[in-house]
Order: sequence, then structure tokens, then C-alpha cells
Amino acid sequence: MAALSLHQVSKTYPGGVHVVDDVSLEIADGEFCVFVGPSGCGKSTLLRMIAGLEDITGGELCIGGQRVNERAPSERNVAMVFQNYALYPHMDVQQNLAFGMRLSGMAPAEITRRTAEVAAMLQIGHLLGRKPRDLSGGQRQRVAIGRALVRDPGVFLFDEPLSNLDAALRHQTRLEIARLHRAHGRASTVYVTHDQIEAMTLADRMVLLQPVPPGSGLRSVAQSGAPLDLYRRPQNLFVAGFLGSPKMNFLPGTVLSRADGALQLRLGDGSTLAVRVGEGPAPAAGEAVTVGIRPEGLRLHGQDGPGRLSARVRWLEHLGDQSLAWLQGPAGEADLVTRLPEGLAPALGDAVWLELPPAHTHLFDAAGLAVAAAWGQA
Repeated sequence: MAALSLHQVSKTYPGGVHVVDDVSLEIADGEFCVFVGPSGCGKSTLLRMIAGLEDITGGELCIGGQRVNERAPSERNVAMVFQNYALYPHMDVQQNLAFGMRLSGMAPAEITRRTAEVAAMLQIGHLLGRKPRDLSGGQRQRVAIGRALVRDPGVFLFDEPLSNLDAALRHQTRLEIARLHRAHGRASTVYVTHDQIEAMTLADRMVLLQPVPPGSGLRSVAQSGAPLDLYRRPQNLFVAGFLGSPKMNFLPGTVLSRADGALQLRLGDGSTLAVRVGEGPAPAAGEAVTVGIRPEGLRLHGQDGPGRLSARVRWLEHLGDQSLAWLQGPAGEADLVTRLPEGLAPALGDAVWLELPPAHTHLFDAAGLAVAAAWGQA
């Protein structure tokens, strides 16, 4: 077992290009931590820094309580599964699984035992005599995972291991990785992906990374925590807009006044909306804000009513288990989206009305930071 500790870890390339900036994390023994974020946010670079494949230019990395900044990859007690599998093409499956153990001088009997055990766990025992070219993508990925498992490391590192698989195989392999982690939960796991579904379903803790443009003052970690906490309580506009498919709806507005635990807002079309904020700090009158609500929280109606906002249907998307209505908002905002309720079947171009239930409404100030007291108000 090996806990991971990152304290103000940074990566800067020549020319002052910041790729990873000021990352501080504690990853416990046996925890499954997923790094997720858009392309260019530094998630794979951060993983490679943990593995020892990239130099750390700032901060401190500890594995199992020991500083490892200057240690070679072979001295860090980690095993990495790469996106491209990285199997030796001239070796069969058994030789690929055993190669690292042979290099370390492990006894042949122990190599045979570990290889057989992992092959049975991954259900690839019947493939041991095949070369990588004779395997499917999913089988190659199992072999790559098996090569990491046989080493029994303190930390497993996965760099987008499912991105080369088709959708059905990604789903199956994702479940297998989750099962393997439960069965082999002694080791900490750090997993990199751009796929929100992988992150939400696999992670004990999700770390959402954001790009750090020069001079922005941003840090690489936008938010870290349990997946549903990030989804339900995003701390800023970046997190709110990144998580969710379709993403959160945003409506710009201006604060009119504050009374009785609520902010009165004016939206772009001149209509008003009340958002409860409790007694904590909140934007003052005249300040710009953004109202956010996820598609499943936004209510669609066929008739006007108190507090409802007008919209117009731009597109209908029928997905089988649900239908989505893409809308033009009250002030001309494009691509608001909500689920189409049972019994309502508008046509393209029809006028509809939107209700924003307070319990599902988020509020962000002019700097894009969440007004926390707005979360979950009844």
C-alpha cells in the first residue's frame, strides 16, 4: 500500500509555459482517484510526473510517505497502464506478463504463480500463447492491465486506458476495472480520462483540472471531491459547465435587491427571478450574476404561469429513454436544454415556458464563483 501526497506540484516547460500549476492533493491507501478535464489541462502530464516520466519543476511528491521527486520510475513502486497498451509485439501474452518480473530477478516459480493468478482474474488464461497482433483491442487492454497487476505495486496509474475501445467495450472494460480495484483494493489508483462517465462511475474522488492560461491566476485543480458533490455543488462556472451531458444551462442576470433571504434578479429579457441565498455573503445590487440549472432540473410547460420564463423550441432530440428539447431562451440565449415531460409534444418553433425550481438553481457571481448558499434551497 502507498498513499500519495502532492504539495504545490507544478510543471513548467522552457519559455515559462505552465502546464500544471500548484496541485496539492492527498490520495489515501486504496483510494480510486480520477483526473478528468478538457484537452490541454495537464492531466496526463500530472500522471507522468507521478510515474517519474516527467520532471517535477516545483513542489513535492511523496509516495508512501517518502519524497520521490528525484527517484527513477523503477524506484517509485508504481505500475502504469498506457493508452496505446505498449505491449512487446514479438512476445506472447505470457511473456509480456512475466517480462518485468524477470527483469527484477524474481524466482521463476513466483513468476509462474503470479502470471497464472492474474490471467485467471482477467480471464485471459486461454490467450497466454498468442502474440499481441492476434488479440482484439479489449484483449490487449486486459494484457496491459495484467502486466501492471503482476507487479503488485503500491500505486496503479492509468492513462486514458479505454480511449481506443468502442463504446460497448469501454463500458464492459470500465466495469472490469472497477471490479479489479475492489478485489485488489490494497493499492491506490490514479486514473486519467476525458470521459465524464468513466470519471463519475469509477472515482472515489474526482479531481477536475482546468487549463491555466498565462497570467490567468488560475490553479490547475478547479475542484476536487466525491463525483456527485462536484456535479451537485460546483464551486465555479468552469466545473458547472464541464460536468454533465448535456451541460448546465446558464442565464445571465443582474441583482436588483436582496430581501427575505432571496436575491431578486433581472434577466436579459427584463423578467425577474428570485433565488434564495440565505444569510451568507452574496452579490450586491447592480452586480452581474449567472443563474445555472441542469437540464433535469429545468421544468418545461406548455402554458404561461407565475414565475415562468418564455422560450421557443429550436430542436427536439429523441433518445429512446428520454427526449430533449433544445430551446432559445427568454433573452435570445441559444441552446438551453431540458427533458421533455410526458404529455407535452411541442413542435419546432412552438412557444413554451420554463420554470426554475429553487432547489435546482445555482447562482454564480461576476467572477464565476458559486454563491454557495443558493445550493439546494427549497
